[in-house]
Amino acid sequence: MPEVIFPGAAGRVEGRYQEPSKEGAPIALILHGHPRAGGSMQDRVTVQLYKLFTSKGFGVLRFNFRGIGRSQGIFDNGMGELSDAASALDYLQAMNPNAEQCWVAGIHSARGSACSC
Repeated sequence: MPEVIFPGAAGRVEGRYQEPSKEGAPIALILHGHPRAGGSMQDRVTVQLYKLFTSKGFGVLRFNFRGIGRSQGIFDNGMGELSDAASALDYLQAMNPNAEQCWVAGIHSARGSACSC
């Protein structure tokens, strides 16, 4: 799982990206739990979601929101984090312009459970 750094509104964003198994395969963006609750792209559920989508041949990106790990910036009560997710999605789509589908999955912080949209 190659480490990637891509630009975000608050500076560099740290992520892990896995290329899809074939051209045109779907892509998945994995979001971690709330940063103030200790969430990071290394969370157990976040990593398992990453591995699940990878095993299905998806192109997959998980990343740290601003201020977590090596991602620059500071917590912004959701608005900045939404911008981080948009930057991550832009990066993922730029790497996979012919993707058939785009999935977003992550952790619901209140329960610590996984959800997908």
